[in-house]
Amino acid sequence: MHTPGMDSERSAPFPSQEWVERLVGILNTDERYAEVARHWEGDLLFVVRSDGSTTSTEGGIYLDLWHGKCRAGRFLPAGSAEPPRPAFTLTASLEQFRRILRGELDPMQAMLTRRLQVAGNMAYILRNVPVVLDFVRCCRRAGVPS
Repeated sequence: MHTPGMDSERSAPFPSQEWVERLVGILNTDERYAEVARHWEGDLLFVVRSDGSTTSTEGGIYLDLWHGKCRAGRFLPAGSAEPPRPAFTLTASLEQFRRILRGELDPMQAMLTRRLQVAGNMAYILRNVPVVLDFVRCCRRAGVPS
């Protein structure tokens, strides 16, 4: 089944290195994202919690976002060595991330209601809502399995 906005019929597992590579490719070739995020400076780490857990993780996704491009991206399997210390860390359950990626949960609403917990400069994020929303649009293009 094809999800609207996805770049291919086959969905990469989320979270995984394959999904990250797909997203990095999208971010680095998407002209709209390049324009909207041209002033963004900040790397981020998604911490994907196992559903129903506050401590067990499925893994993480690290993305180095800089002026409308993704300079680096990698999947960090659960139990990986010390993760990077990014400007922003976003933590949620696997199901909450999937809901955001499927368009069932607004990312800004998720942040403000703490379904998506943010560590970092929230004021910077709120000043850059268009960047956040366009980043999520690109993430949706990378796809997410049900």
